[in-house]
Amino acid sequence: MIVATTHRIEGRPVTAYLGIVSGEVIIGANIFKDLFAGIRDIVGGRSGAYEKALDDARKEALLELQADARDLGADAIIGVDIDYEVIGQQGSMLMVAVSGTAVKLG
Repeated sequence: MIVATTHRIEGRPVTAYLGIVSGEVIIGANIFKDLFAGIRDIVGGRSGAYEKALDDARKEALLELQADARDLGADAIIGVDIDYEVIGQQGSMLMVAVSGTAVKLG
C-alpha cells in the first residue's frame, strides 16, 4: 500500500476517495526510562529509550492506518499527517495519531 504525505501520487490519478482513515497508539512512559532520560538530559545527548518508543509507536499507528484503508479497499493513503501528543497526569503517556485519506488509484 502506498502511504504518502502528499495529496497525490505522481502518475497515478485518484479514481475514488474512500474516506478518512486513522491509527492511534498510546504508550505509557516507563518510570525507568524517565529516570535515565532525565539523567541523559542533565549530561547532554540523545535519549535512545524515548526515540525507540516513539519509533515503535509511529510504526504501529501507521500499520493501523493501513489496516483501516485495506478494509475500505484502498490502494493508497494520501495526505497523511502524524501527530505526537503527551497526555495523562504529568505527561505520563504519549499518543501518536496518524490520519489520511484512503483512495483508489487509476
